[in-house]
Amino acid sequence: MTPTTFSFEFFPPKTPEGMDKLRATRDQLARLNPKFFSVTFGAGGSTRDFSLETVLDIQRAGYEAAPHLSCIGSTHANIRAILGEYQTHGIRHIVALRGDLPSGMASTGEFRYANELVEFIRSETGDWFNIEVAAYPEYHPQSRSARDDLLNFKRKVNAGANSAITQYFFNADAYFNFVDEAAALGVNIPVVPGIMPIGNFSQLARFSDACGAEIPRWMRKQLEGYSDDIDSIRAFGLDVVTDLCERLLKGGAPGLHFYTMNQAAATTEIWKRLGL
Repeated sequence: MTPTTFSFEFFPPKTPEGMDKLRATRDQLARLNPKFFSVTFGAGGSTRDFSLETVLDIQRAGYEAAPHLSCIGSTHANIRAILGEYQTHGIRHIVALRGDLPSGMASTGEFRYANELVEFIRSETGDWFNIEVAAYPEYHPQSRSARDDLLNFKRKVNAGANSAITQYFFNADAYFNFVDEAAALGVNIPVVPGIMPIGNFSQLARFSDACGAEIPRWMRKQLEGYSDDIDSIRAFGLDVVTDLCERLLKGGAPGLHFYTMNQAAATTEIWKRLGL
C-alpha cells in the first residue's frame, strides 16, 4: 500500500523580511513532517530568481523542495537552462505546469501545453525528475468540455508525469468523479487533492473566480453573511475544510497538498483536527 503523502505550497517572497517570515512558517510546518514543500513560479518566469532562491533555502534547511515550472511564454533554451540549474543543485522533484500568459505578452512561446513541457523535461533529463502535473476536478476554466480536459490530463501522464496535484475544490464528489473518469481512460497515477484553507473570503472568491474552483452556494452565502467578522470566517473555514479532508482521506485520496499562502496557522489547526 502506498503511504499517504502530505505537502505544502509556498510562493516566493520578494523581500528579505518576507523570506524571514517564510522561514518561520516553513519551520513550523516542517514539524508536521511533509514529504516536500513546493514553490510557485510566476507567469513567464517572472519570479524565477526568487523561486530558485526560495527552493535552495528550503533545501539547505534539509527539506525536499519541488519547484514549479511553467512553460507558457518560455523557450526551449530558457527551460533547458532552468532544468540544468535545478540538476546542478540536486533538485529531483518538479511541478510542471502550463501557466498563464503574462499580461502584455503576445506570444505563448515555444510551448503551448503542459504535456509538451513534460515531454521536453523527459527528453532532456530522462528519469532525473519526479514530475508532478496539475489536475482539475471541476475542469480547467479554458477547457472546451469535461472530456477534453480529461484527455488533456491523460496526455500529460502519457508524456511522463509521475503524479498529479489538483486545483483546490470544496466538493469531494468532484474529486472522486475525476479520479474515476481518469481511471476509466487508463490513467492510474496518484492524484493528490489540493486543499485551500479559508482565512479571507474576498481573496478566496477572487482566486476561485479566476481559476474555476467552485465555492458551493451554501458556503458562499454563509461566508458572505459573516461580512468582516474574520474570526467567524476562519472558524467556519476550519470546520468545512477539515470535513472535506476527512472525507477525502477516508475515500482513499493518496494524500493532501495544502495551498498555505505562506501561513502556518490554518494548515496546522486542520492537521491537528485530522489527528495526523
